[in-house]
Amino acid sequence: MPSGHPQQTTAQARPPGPRPLAPIPFDVEAVFPELTGSAREVTLLYPRAGRPGPGDSSLGGPLLWPADEPWPMCAEPDHYKPLSPPVGPEPVAMLPVVQLYARDVPGLVFPAGTDLLQILWCPLVHEAAPYAAAPRLHWRSAATTAAGAVVGEPPRPHTVEEDFLPRPCTVSPTPAVEYPNGDMPEGLGDLLDERFEALQEERGYSYFEVATTEQSKVGGYPGWTQQPNWPDCAVCGTRMDHLLSVTATEPGAGRWLPLDDRDPRQEAAATPSWRAEADPAALDGFGHDMCLGDLGGMYFFVCRSCPDTPYAHRYDC
Repeated sequence: MPSGHPQQTTAQARPPGPRPLAPIPFDVEAVFPELTGSAREVTLLYPRAGRPGPGDSSLGGPLLWPADEPWPMCAEPDHYKPLSPPVGPEPVAMLPVVQLYARDVPGLVFPAGTDLLQILWCPLVHEAAPYAAAPRLHWRSAATTAAGAVVGEPPRPHTVEEDFLPRPCTVSPTPAVEYPNGDMPEGLGDLLDERFEALQEERGYSYFEVATTEQSKVGGYPGWTQQPNWPDCAVCGTRMDHLLSVTATEPGAGRWLPLDDRDPRQEAAATPSWRAEADPAALDGFGHDMCLGDLGGMYFFVCRSCPDTPYAHRYDC
């Protein structure tokens, strides 16, 4: 299988528990009372290159897969690899993208009887997606799946678009609280613009740097890079809930950079959290190494009102 990722020769040493974060340096709702009630709980994933196994939560790692279920293949006629010859009629094996166990992400609500979430996608561009990988989502019981799990490697795609090919990453689900960025009520962002600028001038950091996140995460607000585009449920018509974001952007500096990833020279100098930069020796291991178009993201949504938990996705770049 073609791959632009370097081989991982050692496992990540850090255990996959929550990462230590700096506290937010100001009281958002005291300074901007218009945002009162808009805070959301979020679980930041912090993918790091490693060697997860099928029993681990991961991005791009191997899945715990039932032996009696064929590996999903994509035979969509519209999938292609840009600037390359046609893919041809041979189906393309889908790639593991997300695996999350309930034990690792307490904030993630699972449908009854399930405690394992898996997302795969076809790593080619699809016109209907639009212009993105085509995903599939599965909710499973980990115990039932493990009792009859497949042994060995799954099929690998014979061709991929590198933008949608994740390298295996462990994750460190970390609970936090965030406020809206693009998802502010209509007109509120414009109303607060001058005060956002004043905060930057007076305190040296912006609201968007320390109160909002644009990284791979569960819950909270989608990590949009373009204007919000929330889907409505095709079954009941209600607006769907944000399940998780897989984004090409991971913090290499600033408040959302975990304290134990900071450059130790800055730590010794007591650099403020909103100016902190990552230890250069650790940077190569940050993130799943996908561009997703151009620092974009895939955003997954579910309807919890319908009994079969329908899902949808959006993509921007």
